[in-house]
Amino acid sequence: MTIAEAQSTVDQWIKENGVRYFNELTNMAILTEEVGEVARLIARQYGEQSFKESDKDKNLADEMADVLFVLICLANQTGINLTEALTKNLEKKTNRDSQRHKQNEKLK
Repeated sequence: MTIAEAQSTVDQWIKENGVRYFNELTNMAILTEEVGEVARLIARQYGEQSFKESDKDKNLADEMADVLFVLICLANQTGINLTEALTKNLEKKTNRDSQRHKQNEKLK
C-alpha cells in the first residue's frame, strides 16, 4: 500500500465506519496517547522496565499502526498530501544532514 493509498483507505474507513473525523485537537490528543503506548512497549521490550500484566498482550506493530492511522487522519483533515510531505522532508534532511552524520564521531 502506498502512502496515497493509505490516505484514501483511511478516509474511506472513516466515512464508512467512523461517521466523521474527530476534530483536529481531539485527534492530536489521540495521537499523543498512541505514541505514549508505543513508548511504553519499547521501554518494556528494549528498555529496562518490566512488563505489567496489562502490557503482555500488546503488540508493537499494532500500536505503531495506531499511530500511523491517527497521523493519516490528521493529514487528511488538514489537506496534507503525506507522499509530497515525506518527499520534501527527505530532500531537506539529505541536503542538511548527509555529511553531518557521516562526520559524527558518535556514530562510528
